Amino acid sequence: MNQHVLPTTEPQLRVALYLRVSTTRQAEHDLSIPDQRRQAQSYCEGKGWEIAAEFVEPGASGTDDRRPELQRLLDMATAGGAPFDVVLVHSFSRFARDHFALEYHVRRLRKHGIRLVSITQDLGDDPMSVMVRQVFALFDEYQSKENGKHTARAMKENARQGFWNGARPPFGYTTVAAEQRGAKTKKRLAIDPVEAETVRLIFRLFTHGDGTSGPMGVKAVASWLNDNGYRTRLGARWGIGPLHKMISNTVYKGEYRFNQTSWKTKEPRPESEHITVPVDPIIDEPTYDRVQANLKARNPKRTPPRTVTGPILLTGLATCASCNGGMTLRTGKSGRYRYYACAACAQKGKAACKGRAIPMDKLDTLVTDRLNADLLQPDRIHDLISKLLERQAARKADHADRVRKLTAKRDDAQTRLNRLYEAIENGVADPTDETLKTRIQTLKADKEIAQESLDRALKELQPNARITADRIAAFTDTMRNNIANGPIPFRRAYLRAMIDNVEVDDTEIRIHGRKTVLEQLVMRNGAIPDAVPSFVRKWRTRQDSNL
Repeated sequence: MNQHVLPTTEPQLRVALYLRVSTTRQAEHDLSIPDQRRQAQSYCEGKGWEIAAEFVEPGASGTDDRRPELQRLLDMATAGGAPFDVVLVHSFSRFARDHFALEYHVRRLRKHGIRLVSITQDLGDDPMSVMVRQVFALFDEYQSKENGKHTARAMKENARQGFWNGARPPFGYTTVAAEQRGAKTKKRLAIDPVEAETVRLIFRLFTHGDGTSGPMGVKAVASWLNDNGYRTRLGARWGIGPLHKMISNTVYKGEYRFNQTSWKTKEPRPESEHITVPVDPIIDEPTYDRVQANLKARNPKRTPPRTVTGPILLTGLATCASCNGGMTLRTGKSGRYRYYACAACAQKGKAACKGRAIPMDKLDTLVTDRLNADLLQPDRIHDLISKLLERQAARKADHADRVRKLTAKRDDAQTRLNRLYEAIENGVADPTDETLKTRIQTLKADKEIAQESLDRALKELQPNARITADRIAAFTDTMRNNIANGPIPFRRAYLRAMIDNVEVDDTEIRIHGRKTVLEQLVMRNGAIPDAVPSFVRKWRTRQDSNL
């Protein structure tokens, strides 16, 4: 009796395909994912396996296991009742390029009865196969790190030569082709004329305000931009964090810094590793530095509340020349006599500072009289800000170039609109086409934004936006009166707006200030912003706001 032996076949298993490429450019232009899918389908047909799911990871590094599709696969596999028995990859490097992460996830899948199988590295589950897989993983990780090292070196050299490395350009800039090297087009940063006007507006709000108030803080500027219809490049409203990060970027004063942080850990790199790439500035350096100084001065951790709300004129301004420490109020035994005395000496003794004291009324009078007599004179102010006036005159050429570019941008949008209108009138285009409607709306928005930016640029050329002799004279009159008269808090606010500190020595008193501060005071005609108490840690003691 003849016996027929039936051929044995593998049981039909359910398979989840995991397909990955490292960059979005590969995902958009490469054939890797379609090829991985084709080979996986062919492999499953040969095994008689059923494809139950597919996970595609376009543009994700294998050195990081925090990939959305990978995490979705792992969650589905380990949640119980997974719809697949095998995870199939082209090679183990597609699943992970970190040997520890690979082994961790392989064992995690194994605990739930799921195998990881590679088409090109077909291994079993015996100890020898496990060792070989681990060796493959070590080589994959080493190769990834070597590729990363060479890529980073090439990007650094690219930056040193002044080229852009391909990230999204900062707000206010765009990229333009600089030169062609083989198949690669090298790009540089260039000023976007429309966005640049918004950047100039933002810095102007920080330095001068909107004309109804003094210089604004980050929150006030963000609110003003949102209230007046200004949006980010992606059409979102401005937020405090992104706005603060933006105005702190040195690119706006002409210095783009590459390699500041680690791309993977986001940790800052040493300054010696930074690469400075010169670009066309949108903001002049003094204005940029002034905004950074204002940001630091507004930091609540820097200015204690007594310097804002205290009853003493020079609190927070008077310093001891010996130790550079502050000078605070001290009274005689009867409380009748009041002095500015070195705080370090009073609190820590002669070992900290030899100490000095000066009658409060005497120092207040010396400082205010000297400011009124020597500084707050029209000729003196004009001499001090002469360089600023020269820079203002030099800006006229820059304004002409800005106006030309913005006019060209507006006219270009109008020309494109006219072409679309002509196409509709001639019957070439269908006016009911949704794509055409969207295009017309986009061009209208571009034209309006360009026109608004052009109007702001033209407004800056008007006489009321310039420093003139009349402005200087009005400023000196206002400041002399405000410093000499009025309640202490207001007099102190004007002094703090104009000078940095009063250094008290044994034989002389030195008053320090900055010329750049005078420019914004003259532009505001001597007006100062309302003082807001800073350094206050418990504005809301019940924790019912500002959490």
